[in-house]
Amino acid sequence: MRENATEPESKLLRAWQLAVLRFAVTLDDDDRMHALGVAGEVDRLGGAADNAFHFFRRTTAELCAAISGQGADQDAVVRRFLAQIDNVRLKRAVEAAIAKDHTKDRTPPKLVASRVKPGADLWRGLPSRRATGA
Repeated sequence: MRENATEPESKLLRAWQLAVLRFAVTLDDDDRMHALGVAGEVDRLGGAADNAFHFFRRTTAELCAAISGQGADQDAVVRRFLAQIDNVRLKRAVEAAIAKDHTKDRTPPKLVASRVKPGADLWRGLPSRRATGA
């Protein structure tokens, strides 16, 4: 997101990113249409009276195609989108959603793959409870 964006612009850009995330999780056509709708709202912030500014709608269409496994240069499109996300939790969520759908095609992102899985030693180091009889 832009550093000099105003509060309403920042909220709308975040809503767009979340809409793309929702599509990445569900791959549902309704969620794709919602993301395109939010992208249209962001494009209207450009103030073009003839509605000629279509950057976010075009980007959303490319992103949705790349996430769905269609379109040219899918990885580059997704990497550009991830590079624009400044919120670490949102970036991880998008990476995880995309990795979920493409695990057979590629390795999971480093952030997802490097997470420590809880093991049998979950309770190690905690004092044991003593049953007290009354």
